[in-house]
Amino acid sequence: MGLLHAYVPEERIRTTLSGRGRGSGNMLGAAFGALTPFCSCSTIPILLGLLDTGVPFGVCMSFLIASPLLNPVILSLLAALIGPVPTAFYAVITFAAAVVIGAVLGRLGYERYVKNVTLEGGNRRCDCPPENGATFRERHGPKISGAFAFAVSLFRQVLPYLLLGAGIGAFIYGFVPESLIIGLAGPDNPLAIPVAAVIGVPMYIRAETIIPISAVLLDKGMAIGAVMALIIGGAGASIPEVTLLSAIFERRLVAAFVMTVLGVAILAGAAFQALLVL
Repeated sequence: MGLLHAYVPEERIRTTLSGRGRGSGNMLGAAFGALTPFCSCSTIPILLGLLDTGVPFGVCMSFLIASPLLNPVILSLLAALIGPVPTAFYAVITFAAAVVIGAVLGRLGYERYVKNVTLEGGNRRCDCPPENGATFRERHGPKISGAFAFAVSLFRQVLPYLLLGAGIGAFIYGFVPESLIIGLAGPDNPLAIPVAAVIGVPMYIRAETIIPISAVLLDKGMAIGAVMALIIGGAGASIPEVTLLSAIFERRLVAAFVMTVLGVAILAGAAFQALLVL
């Protein structure tokens, strides 16, 4: 992830996405979102930069939706929790949703609900040495050093939330009876998936925290569909992200964003539940 962050900078994302239309542009926007392991505090400024440089609105929305749901941290933790095949299924569903939703919002003209916000300091240039005549070390040394620093920083940010999730999971494992979890969110409860999706947003438990908790909830009998809905709802439309979006989007667009994320959470949860039955 550190290397991706170093070799796929924001300026390259802007340049690649500029001038792209629907379809291929939405797919590229979702792909770049998946390659950026950023929190909402970093994703929103990048979104502003993309909009400011003329990247189509629908492409920007595909980037925004994919970034929190498909970043490498979440995919790695999910692979450890549910295995590589279900994780790949999750990635396909969320990627397709980001592409389709971005294209639909763009076609419906929702860009008219973007506020007139100016990004200060958004046109900074890279201070890297020129490529021509530079040695391999001069060209790649700063990037590798920056990647290592980014990796250490990201690890330090993620570790406390992983430990918190493990601690909460241990508490649930020791003190919450299985019958309670099965009754509230078991596979026999038809409302477990939509309720879990809705609960995920106000909970604001980072994905790095909720995934270790989810391992215990699954062990206690919580339906896989409800767990996936909880993860997607919390990671895709957390309160801090919605708050930041409210500064650049009008209420109608913010509401549309939240509802689409909840819809993806419910559909993905139902798909996972159906896959388990099959």
